Amino acid sequence: MTSMKQTLRIHHHHGYTLVEVMVVIMIIMILAGLSIGGLQFVNARRDNNKAEIQINLLSRGIEEYKLDNGDYPGDENAGGLDGSTQTNMLFKALYYDGLLAGDDGTASIYLADLDPENDSQKWIEGSGASSKIIDPWKAEFRYRRGSDALNPDYDLWSMGKDGLTAGNGADDKDKDDIANF
Repeated sequence: MTSMKQTLRIHHHHGYTLVEVMVVIMIIMILAGLSIGGLQFVNARRDNNKAEIQINLLSRGIEEYKLDNGDYPGDENAGGLDGSTQTNMLFKALYYDGLLAGDDGTASIYLADLDPENDSQKWIEGSGASSKIIDPWKAEFRYRRGSDALNPDYDLWSMGKDGLTAGNGADDKDKDDIANF
């Protein structure tokens, strides 16, 4: 015979304690911090690689220009030590003058990637003859030749993320520069 008295079982559901919730939140914050830090590292590495590739492309165009014209583009010593005044001239020599010349053979396009109308690399600022070649940090590339250059032919560089340069490769301002010297 079964007992008429039924045992009533009460199930208590225990919630999480404040300490347990805090530990979970801290773990999530640490993982998020690591992810964000890793993403920043990846983005910085991507921008550095992009600047290196752009310098190599520009260098190839400059060398092709020299083969056709007998000298490197730009005026010797016009860029000064910081190389800041030659970027627009470099754009004209490597792309714009060739675009204007058309089929008459007086000039060539040495780097078609500099086309501002199809700027997939996002490295052209401005339009037409006033365009400038910019690095991944939106600053102009630097170019110089002549006695101010460290290389015997020309120097080409990006100021890097900090946007500062002394242009000599040895200054603290140059620590993140990406250069051909």
